[in-house]
Amino acid sequence: MDQISPKPTVVLVHGAFEDASIWNGVIERLLRDGYPVIAFGNPLLGPAIDTAYLRSLLDKIKGPVILAAHSYGGAVITQAGDDPKVKALVYAASIMPAAGEAASVLLERYPGSTFPTSVEPTTYTLPDGTSGTYLLYQPDKFHSNVAADVPANVAALMLASQRPMNLAALTEPVTMAAWTTKPSWQIRTLQDRAIPVAEYQFEADRAKSTVIEVESSHSVTVSNPDVVADAIEQADRMTSD
Repeated sequence: MDQISPKPTVVLVHGAFEDASIWNGVIERLLRDGYPVIAFGNPLLGPAIDTAYLRSLLDKIKGPVILAAHSYGGAVITQAGDDPKVKALVYAASIMPAAGEAASVLLERYPGSTFPTSVEPTTYTLPDGTSGTYLLYQPDKFHSNVAADVPANVAALMLASQRPMNLAALTEPVTMAAWTTKPSWQIRTLQDRAIPVAEYQFEADRAKSTVIEVESSHSVTVSNPDVVADAIEQADRMTSD
């Protein structure tokens, strides 16, 4: 019989333009503290597809789960978080859409986001002749707009390894919001240039989230991994039987 860990499995979901390496500092801390951790490789194809992949991963996990997300990853855990194994949701500089909302709505509700002027679309063509659009961050705007408090050499690695985001990840609405029934935590990044602080406040207020504020850029998982790990561990303690 498989042994179930006494601690919940923490599943980390990265956002657009990035890969699971943004969680490295968080993973080191959680592993040291005895948590099983899985850093999910988010396909970045849109909430419906990305959620299906995440649900298939959750199906294989025994015991309780905490879902944590960065940036666009919040849309994915919002939709997948209704899984009965999920006991808490942690949003680290992450969107928390309501049912029927797309990421683009959250970036436009309040002024201040540099995202719309920092990315550029590229058309791709598939072998069957159909085409689509993906987005990438403009190199000269990445460090200042995404990771201003990250050392330049680390930001350069993040930029070099950025992954394209399908336009559907920005425009496709989620169909349900797990934060309406699951406890949630928001790590609110006060120096964030990608998502306005006013939007963070709006989302946390309606979700009745526990809020942790930090003077950080959007790249909080890289610049402040201990803050993120602390929030995840707090979510575990406060939802334990």
